Amino acid sequence: MTSAGTGPPRIVLVPGTGSNAAVALRWLHALSARWATTVVDLPGQPGLSDPRRPPRSRLAWYGRTLDQILTALDGDGVVVVGNSLGTAVALAAGSPRIAGRVLISPAGIIRLKVDPELALASARWLLRPTAEHTRTMLRLFVAPGTEPPDTEVQWMTLMATSCRTTLAPPPLPAELLARRAEQPCVVGVGEHDRFLPPGRLGPALRRTMNLDLRVMPGLGHLTTPEHLGKVVALVAEATDPPTPTSSSSTPP
Repeated sequence: MTSAGTGPPRIVLVPGTGSNAAVALRWLHALSARWATTVVDLPGQPGLSDPRRPPRSRLAWYGRTLDQILTALDGDGVVVVGNSLGTAVALAAGSPRIAGRVLISPAGIIRLKVDPELALASARWLLRPTAEHTRTMLRLFVAPGTEPPDTEVQWMTLMATSCRTTLAPPPLPAELLARRAEQPCVVGVGEHDRFLPPGRLGPALRRTMNLDLRVMPGLGHLTTPEHLGKVVALVAEATDPPTPTSSSSTPP
């Protein structure tokens, strides 16, 4: 775990597939400017955590792992911020310390869509992880006409060279999603997310959790540094309730 910032509530960030606390330092910097923030390394994802992966029922296993991490942090009123795979883990976790969730590019609600272009680019990246193959794939993770950050290209090339990536998680049970919606929950997705097109995700989110989807303009599945302000704004919705406005009335 890596922590920064002060002041309640505590934010716990759960990164996505192939990511970790070191890769998420820009997220940590943006969030910790307003809240005490901790980034966790998911076991089995590249980083300094336990190299073992759950053999089966991995979302339930990851959820229990996050519950244990929150117990170790010893603080209540935690807002969990999940990204991609991290959102499915945040939804699977049922710790009483969780006061709310913010889900960015959320796995665990619908099956991720992989079109032929994405499938081909991903296969080339896995079979021959050169920087060019990685860049070609990541161009499909960002908005059209946008270049992926060099740091992401370098990391994803290194990861494919040295590690075995995990598959996208399946949707969680509808009854569990409905229970999670009983707490504050904000869900955001990029308007250009090819894995989770807003046109598919929005109706499913309304049907399963009775929530409205926040669509972030100019963003794909990969949250690039210049869009982290949008993430902070979504977290603020879950952490900083609006102040009631007083109104005056004239007695009859």
